[in-house]
Amino acid sequence: MKCLEQSRGGDASSKRVAKVNVINRIPTVLLLLSAISSSSAFVPFGHQQRHVQKAAFIPSVSTTNLQATVTRPMGSSNDWEVHKFGGASLATPELYRTVGDLLLKEASGRGDGAIPTMAIVSAKGGMTDLLVKVVDSALLDFEQARIALEEAVESQIIVLKELAPPSITDPIEESFRQDGEDILSVVQSLRMIQTVPAVTMEVVTGFGEIWSAQTLNAYLMGLDVPCDWIDAREILVVKSDSSGLGEKGAASTGGVTPLYDLTTQRMEQWWKTRGKEAGFHDLDYSVESPVVVVTGFVATTAEGVPTTLKRSGSDYSATIFAKLTDAARVTMWKNTNGVYTADPRRVPEAFPIESLKYDEAMELAYFGAQVLHPSAMEPCIDKSIPVYVRNIFNPAFPGTVIQGRSATLKDVNTQQKVKNWKSKSGEIPIKGITSVDKTALVTLEGASAGSNVAGRFMNAMDRSGINVLIITQASSEYSITVAVPENEGQKAIDALEDAFELELSRSTINSLSLVTGMAIVAIVGEGMALTSGVSATFMSSLANANVNIRLIAQGSSERQVAVVVSADDASRALRAAHMAFTLSATTASIAVLGSTGDIGSVLMKQIQGREKCLLKDLNVQLIMTCAANSRKMVIAKDINGLDMDKLSDLLVDDETCTTTDNFLCDADMNKVTEIMEQDVNPNRVIIDCTNNEAVADMNKVTEIMEQDVNPNRVIIDCTNNEGVAEFYEEWLSKGINIISPSPNAAAGDLTRFKSICEAQAFSGANWQYESSVGSALPIITTIRDLYETGDTIYRIQGCVSGTMAFILSTLSEDISFSEAVKMSVEKGYAEADPRVDIAGIDAGRKMVILARNLGINVNLEDVQVESLIPQEIVDKVYANTDRDTITTGVLRDIKVVDALYHQKVLDAKKDDCVLRYKFCIEKSSGKCTCGIVAVPRTDPLFRLKENENLVAFETERYATSPLIVKGAAAGPDLCASGIFADLLRLTRASAANSS
Repeated sequence: MKCLEQSRGGDASSKRVAKVNVINRIPTVLLLLSAISSSSAFVPFGHQQRHVQKAAFIPSVSTTNLQATVTRPMGSSNDWEVHKFGGASLATPELYRTVGDLLLKEASGRGDGAIPTMAIVSAKGGMTDLLVKVVDSALLDFEQARIALEEAVESQIIVLKELAPPSITDPIEESFRQDGEDILSVVQSLRMIQTVPAVTMEVVTGFGEIWSAQTLNAYLMGLDVPCDWIDAREILVVKSDSSGLGEKGAASTGGVTPLYDLTTQRMEQWWKTRGKEAGFHDLDYSVESPVVVVTGFVATTAEGVPTTLKRSGSDYSATIFAKLTDAARVTMWKNTNGVYTADPRRVPEAFPIESLKYDEAMELAYFGAQVLHPSAMEPCIDKSIPVYVRNIFNPAFPGTVIQGRSATLKDVNTQQKVKNWKSKSGEIPIKGITSVDKTALVTLEGASAGSNVAGRFMNAMDRSGINVLIITQASSEYSITVAVPENEGQKAIDALEDAFELELSRSTINSLSLVTGMAIVAIVGEGMALTSGVSATFMSSLANANVNIRLIAQGSSERQVAVVVSADDASRALRAAHMAFTLSATTASIAVLGSTGDIGSVLMKQIQGREKCLLKDLNVQLIMTCAANSRKMVIAKDINGLDMDKLSDLLVDDETCTTTDNFLCDADMNKVTEIMEQDVNPNRVIIDCTNNEAVADMNKVTEIMEQDVNPNRVIIDCTNNEGVAEFYEEWLSKGINIISPSPNAAAGDLTRFKSICEAQAFSGANWQYESSVGSALPIITTIRDLYETGDTIYRIQGCVSGTMAFILSTLSEDISFSEAVKMSVEKGYAEADPRVDIAGIDAGRKMVILARNLGINVNLEDVQVESLIPQEIVDKVYANTDRDTITTGVLRDIKVVDALYHQKVLDAKKDDCVLRYKFCIEKSSGKCTCGIVAVPRTDPLFRLKENENLVAFETERYATSPLIVKGAAAGPDLCASGIFADLLRLTRASAANSS
């Protein structure tokens, strides 16, 4: 089938272009000046535009033949299908070709004949902003406006000329250039009147769609298919209560209402005249069908004044034309795989929703979901037309289908059966989570100004054209708060000051306030109706993410719950709620300090080995945000985290800071703090695994964790470094969780310990240090459980040094003390400096931690610790500070006590006893002691194995026989598993708290 006039002979494309462009033309400058005057004599826009097929529209024309023509072309077995393409899909010649080819594929049908196809197009990507710039700069810098206009016209022509031969494009190019001259005349006229009428902006920006539609149609003409294009201002008549383009991406159409009777008549007349001329009535629809390209965004008023459906209104254009043609479906082609559960740019775990009801889609759109225009559903609801949202770059993916109505509140209430959402196996009550940014709160407070304060408040908003997004009110009308777009906040305050001028002067109203920098976060889903626990899950997730709620509102339909939060917290709130409803795995952003040390390296291997199982079995995902040792720190370049396979190589690399892949720099705790604080994940964990070597600066660690976008942030401190412990209070106060096997904070300065505990209580963040005593054994947990269940602890005793347990269990008549210590070093049980163990320092620190958990305020110097080696060896400074030098020197020097412990072994054996390093904490006196003792067979420590810990709890309930916690506790593997358990315990708690 030849395009358009080809059946009538001659060159079809040249005749078609001539017919499109040879039209009575009135210069655009005169058109706009007429519009500005807005007189009744204003000639309808459609009768003047040279770009549109000349057609005389008769308002009183009969619609009796509509069903046989427009809504079902004669001979077609299929209804129309409408496709909408945004500017991002029309940014380059290649994309125009992609769109054209896709339209032809869709028009070819699905095996039951060709499908009449209509394409609604936006302006070329970036074109609308460029035309806005032309008008905005007109009064200030005419030359700048001229340059911007030239750029706009030339960029469109460049695309056009790549899509079709000159015989098609030359007349269209001439038309585009004439448009540019007309627009320039308009820009010059604005300098005379020194203002920019709203209609001027709407007419000028509408050329983006005019040019785009002609460009796509030119490509289709070059492919020799039946096609045509329509300027929607010839068809679509609307009543508009506002002027201008509206805010880009705004959640409102600005009061634009289609006048369907008049619009339907014009659509029918187009089909009867232009459609017939184009040969659409005579097609064999079993083989081919027309492709009609229509300008989106633009419309005209009943008086003929050009207007628009406001920014992002092309979705609305698509569904309006779907209603006019009684289409079988509408497809919104985007650059995403459908409507997502949340904005994937802010919630990386978001995924496409398979299906939505019209009502759910409208709620999501109203509260900021950019993938759909808020009013786009209304025309489709009237005709029950399904709307598909699909990916132009992945057309094989089914995307999201929007169809059907949600049950009304009346229908839902007849069920009278409330069910907790967690009891519905596999059912998630919400479909999506969305947000409206750049929001402000306007509050009237302290009203004692009589009745109808709320009515006067809302009337003031209405008179000033304020778009009220949410309203909350005290039952007494004492205070009223509304959420409005941020750019309308001051306007709202001014309106209220006028409305309540008398009350404000008499102080019967306390104050009017404006708070900017807010954002609305909303959960949406029809499953929320008569379902308990939904709001609780939502609010708990935000509390767990340390997000402060400024306003709460629930829709009467029970399909949405919205809160207003600080804009800085919006991303964190979105991710936290997304996780809470199990729309995504519970993720934790982790910073590991000391990741290449004995414990840290083992921990990394354990996490890596369980990564897939955690996601599959526990729905937990651990993201490594940064890792550091005493020399270097590596920072993840994106939200996917570090590749743990390459981590050790990165940290031992000698190169300095680089940003080519991940960010590598000197260890800096301030940077870690910054990264964790800016992470919007509530599960932020810092794991400190460094050895006793100095870490340069934790500020960088802080910075990293501040910046992280995950609501769950964790720093794991596997170090034995006092400098790191100094950052605990700051990290916790910023809502960053800490896991620490290091005793420096828990057993360090008492004043600092209390400050850290206060910061934890204030922020709600978690500080887990179970592994600092007994590795993976639940010793601290047992103390807390006993207290919380009302038991009274009298005494704790046993052995909490796995190294000492091994040394004294190995010590015999044949194995000397120094040999036993050497064996503990070889097995990896001893500290980097074995004197920490054999001088009782490690055991003493653990006693301090246990005593503090019993409520005893002690420091390490308050504990009576028996050292197994002379003080001069404890205090000795070795020539080199590396681990091997110190260990070798200590093992050599401690041989002086071999004879002493040989004799102790013999003496104990004589009494049928064994040597153990025993501690005892008396709750009543606060006395803490530990030292070497010979224990008889009746003592639980007698059967202590070589690397075990044992703690016996003597309590009011366990008076006759103590509660004993016993198990292996020495070595990096056990310590790392304890840290890992703390990490999983924290993520589970986060998930439980959120839900």
